[in-house]
Amino acid sequence: MATYNLNTPLRDEDLLKLKAGDVVKLSGTIYTARDAAHKRLCDQLDKNEKLPFELQGAVIYYVGPSPAPEGRPIGSAGPTTSYRMDSYAPRLHGLGVKASIGKGKRSAAVREALQKHVGVYFGATGGAGALLSQCITAAEVIAYDELGPEAVRKLTVKDFPLLVVNDAHGNEQYAKPNYDL
Repeated sequence: MATYNLNTPLRDEDLLKLKAGDVVKLSGTIYTARDAAHKRLCDQLDKNEKLPFELQGAVIYYVGPSPAPEGRPIGSAGPTTSYRMDSYAPRLHGLGVKASIGKGKRSAAVREALQKHVGVYFGATGGAGALLSQCITAAEVIAYDELGPEAVRKLTVKDFPLLVVNDAHGNEQYAKPNYDL
């Protein structure tokens, strides 16, 4: 296991060195989107409409944050279960998305897309949303405001702690035996 400090937008050369089980401290711009937002993004693609953010090199965080408390850019921001986005993720990876952040396992189609398009799936610690929000220095709704917590947000993160769950080489952290238990 190695630790890497990466900045967005992510590039193939950044991702090809990562292995399942590595730790990443991510800084830069990431975007939030859950299932309702993913459906809208794909509907816009079907209509050849411009998306609210550039997909090339993008990182999408599967989160529906709570309202921001006084003096903070965002409230609790813990990951949501990723499989709900699995029907959309391969298409978005094919169009340039380099990583997603969530919790739980991914489908075979997503794992194949990560290999084909050089992408990774990061796990964020579930149940630690208040702690994770401390790494978010700015948050702005950029699309679908009417979706409330599921609106697309542009986040600025600093040293956001992540674990590589699925790497671009077909490896999966969840499939590794852990003999230290």
